[in-house]
Amino acid sequence: MEALSTQHITRSFSGRVIIQDISIRLMENELVSLLGVSGSGKTTLFNVISGILQPDSGKVLLHGEDVTGKPGQISYMLQKDLLLEHMKVIDNVSLPLRLKGVSKKEARAQADPLFEEFGLDGTQELYPAAMSGGMRQRAALLRTYLGSQGVALLDEPFSALDTITKGQIHTWYLDIMEKINLSTIFITHDIDEAILLSNRIYIMTGSPGQIKDEIVIDRPRNDRREFNLTQEFLTCKKNVLRALESR
Repeated sequence: MEALSTQHITRSFSGRVIIQDISIRLMENELVSLLGVSGSGKTTLFNVISGILQPDSGKVLLHGEDVTGKPGQISYMLQKDLLLEHMKVIDNVSLPLRLKGVSKKEARAQADPLFEEFGLDGTQELYPAAMSGGMRQRAALLRTYLGSQGVALLDEPFSALDTITKGQIHTWYLDIMEKINLSTIFITHDIDEAILLSNRIYIMTGSPGQIKDEIVIDRPRNDRREFNLTQEFLTCKKNVLRALESR
């Protein structure tokens, strides 16, 4: 079943077209990556999907409902975790619920059972400064999930992590997606990361930015251990590089 789609999205600034005729789809429990050079309009597309920007033309559909230009319907996580240092972790992650009018007590009650699922149990009463980078990202992802309707937009959320921590959180994120039935669109400039995580990769190139190609990763997401050491992975990487180079 389709979780999200964009239909012929075009957006311009000051008379200059930034993205043009963008149509993508995200199925339930799928992870789709947007991969492209800087300036191809990936973040602009995310801003339109999240409702922050109104497109010049086109629609955004969430579970079949038109949410074009309606912020607060789809969760959006930026590169930085943006945790509020003066608030305890449980109040940080439950903030989306508070913004929807839920009381502090009820927001905490809804968030607390998910801490164990997200590998954060015991951190509820800590402040963000007491947490590692990887744990902060997990907290930010939990906050994103609590503000979502089963769909999350992630804009390079793991780029600041070291290689070992990034590998661990990749494995964890694929596992948590399965457990909570979360669907994700993921912006990255890292080709290896896109291949390791994705069901499909949209190649976005040009000025204005357009979808150049769609690459399907046939390997099941639960079978990605040491995938980057295989010939299949190298073939996928060559296909991605060819698509990027032919822009």
